[in-house]
Amino acid sequence: MNAAAPEPPVPDAWIGKFLQHLAADRGASAYTQRNYRQALEEFCRWRQAERLPPPGWEALQRDDFRAYVRFLGRQNLSRAAVQLRFSALRTFYRFLVRRGAVAASPIRNLALPKVAKRLPRFLTPEQMADLLAAPLKLRPPPGQADSARAAAVLAARRDVAVLETIYSCGLRISELCGLTAQDIDWHERVVRVRGKGKKERLVPIGEPALAAIRNYWALLPQAPAGDAPVFLAGPKKAAAIAPRQLQLRLKKHLAAAGLDPHLTPHKLRHSYATHLLDAGADLRSVQELLGHAHLVTTQVYTHLTTERLKRAYDAAHPRA
Repeated sequence: MNAAAPEPPVPDAWIGKFLQHLAADRGASAYTQRNYRQALEEFCRWRQAERLPPPGWEALQRDDFRAYVRFLGRQNLSRAAVQLRFSALRTFYRFLVRRGAVAASPIRNLALPKVAKRLPRFLTPEQMADLLAAPLKLRPPPGQADSARAAAVLAARRDVAVLETIYSCGLRISELCGLTAQDIDWHERVVRVRGKGKKERLVPIGEPALAAIRNYWALLPQAPAGDAPVFLAGPKKAAAIAPRQLQLRLKKHLAAAGLDPHLTPHKLRHSYATHLLDAGADLRSVQELLGHAHLVTTQVYTHLTTERLKRAYDAAHPRA
């Protein structure tokens, strides 16, 4: 197997410094680093294609970025894709301002196409129960060697523990993959979670999730301890399960439960938040549990629960 090709050098010294800042100072995920790198390099390539000089970030004006918005519009990109590119540029310029490289950001308050508001998709409690039961219903094919059957059972137990933990704690996929054995306080039934920007929070974890982890660990040659990952990539691997591996396993279990296999692990987080609010949890508490920096990010779930209440009212009230 060939080794993965190294990342090509960034086309600009300031972009290189910014990416180092994201990784070292902000603790940004690999996905964020990749997306921001791609967005900034794409802007540089656009400048080159337009036969414009390489971006002198201190010399660029608002009209330069208005032209870039028009260019992106001609590429038939979605509004969300345009917003994502300018989110990277906006963060990059804040970095440049703090480092004294520019006096002010030329894209501050720049008008962009508005993204249509979409309510997050989620599973009902009944659908969640079906999904949580799905891994143990996948039987190894007959005739398999004992070692292969044992590995399949171990993977199923791990997947149950993974799904129970995501739903019990409302974790992002990166947070779950980063959990270590020492992050679980079994006595207090809380988990220490490292979220975005290296921010830590304590999240309650339910007994079904803890029991699922115990059942999974009981099948391992040795239970994880200290800074060892809670969820391993395989029976003979010390590395944590990777986000992509988790996504592929989830697709299989969604299909087995008769649910949409295109649902992502993040939809389980949406389900967690929605079910808490449906049961009467207050918005501020849900904000803290999810690790949202701003309440407005959490408020989308109140719109979702309000829409469900309206439908129930329309269906049940004689004078609706």
